[in-house]
Amino acid sequence: MLFPSFAFLFLFLPAFLIAHAAAPARARNPVLLGFSWLFYGWWRPEYLVLLIGNSLFAWWVAERIHRAHGPARGRWLALAVAGCLLPLLWFKYANLLAATLNDLLGWSGHPALPWESILLPIGISFFTFQSISYVVDVYRRDIGPAPGFVAFATYLAMFSQLIAGPIVRYTSVAPDIQRRPFTLEGFAAGSRRFMLGLAMKVLIADSLAPVADRGFGLAAPTFWDSWIGVTAYGLQLLFDFAGYSAMAIGLGRMIGFHFPENFAHPYLAGNIRDFWRRWHISLSTWLRDYLYIPLGGNRHGPRRAYGALVLTMALGGLWHGANWTFLAWGLLHGAALALHRFWHDRGLPRPPWLVGHLLTLLLVFCGWALFRSTDLDAAAGQLGALFDLAGAASLRSELIWDWRPQYTAAFAAALALVYAPALPGPRDWARRDGWSQNLAAPVLFLWSVALIADRTATPFLYFQF
Repeated sequence: MLFPSFAFLFLFLPAFLIAHAAAPARARNPVLLGFSWLFYGWWRPEYLVLLIGNSLFAWWVAERIHRAHGPARGRWLALAVAGCLLPLLWFKYANLLAATLNDLLGWSGHPALPWESILLPIGISFFTFQSISYVVDVYRRDIGPAPGFVAFATYLAMFSQLIAGPIVRYTSVAPDIQRRPFTLEGFAAGSRRFMLGLAMKVLIADSLAPVADRGFGLAAPTFWDSWIGVTAYGLQLLFDFAGYSAMAIGLGRMIGFHFPENFAHPYLAGNIRDFWRRWHISLSTWLRDYLYIPLGGNRHGPRRAYGALVLTMALGGLWHGANWTFLAWGLLHGAALALHRFWHDRGLPRPPWLVGHLLTLLLVFCGWALFRSTDLDAAAGQLGALFDLAGAASLRSELIWDWRPQYTAAFAAALALVYAPALPGPRDWARRDGWSQNLAAPVLFLWSVALIADRTATPFLYFQF
């Protein structure tokens, strides 16, 4: 079930809000849990067993960790992390490993092994990371265990952010899990945030999707084809994912939850480190706290830190999917972060903000060419076209000749929203109360609903991760 669908907007969500508001305080978690399981099972009922099984295992083993002492705690933690990761590794990487093995067999003259592709359960990366953060935090004694299975399962399965984040840690929502009063002020603020997030997704991201799809679908893109396609995809990805995060935060706020922000104007970053402080914040902080720091972080000298950065980002790239392009994307960002760290450690002069900003965007959008491409050969074609300076002199472009007015409007709106906060007197308009937002949110919502009725539903890009 998609947020931008009539089934969700006019059937599931109203039924849930009525049931949640009518339930006594002690019954709100069971109501939320039941609707969340229904939401997840709506897609593929058999994969609901996976979510429930993950919830039971993580909750049970965290209780064992909390009660254990000495070396036993470490053994329980190892079991917890392995048990949470194994389903993710199987569903996400079995197809890649089988395809790679069959390629090797083909090159050596042996017949390929029979293999039927495995369907990836939506949201598995997100609820796996949340489970791991929970058991690790219990092990570190940063938190105590949840006060019962229903409380933990509600945290893990909340439909508002189950499918594509933000990656919420139990520590940040534990007070809301235990007690969350319903207020009209919170409901109104959450509704506005949800409506603006829906507009980001439907009016901008989905309008740019055909341009990105066409740009990456060309067999031999020109310089202009490649830059138009990559730019469209970079903007689509931002407004698709940030729109989902805004909707998730808004839905949570409507019923009393306070989820962390996941985006902070990432395309205004002045360097690559700044970019990762602004982009998918819940993932970047998760990678820092549960991977980079355990790998040594800054504690063992600069060389160890550079290696930890590269390895962390490589694994973060593979987290996005079973494709060598994701690994290459992660290695690119890891190398860039290590180079930035090296530059800073040596006390070398910092470039002007505009220079750093342009270099950061160049690296990020070249990274999107890797991220979006179907394989490394296609990525090489896109990257080659991006730097084909001889082709820049020619205006030959299939995308330009097939241009439509709505593409211009979507590009203009996206770029205006990206750079508006950098203008004098910046305002974070999407989170600011006032009559203009109170009026704009429902207008944009109705416009979005009209487009939903006229279009085929477009899944969120991060559903595939």
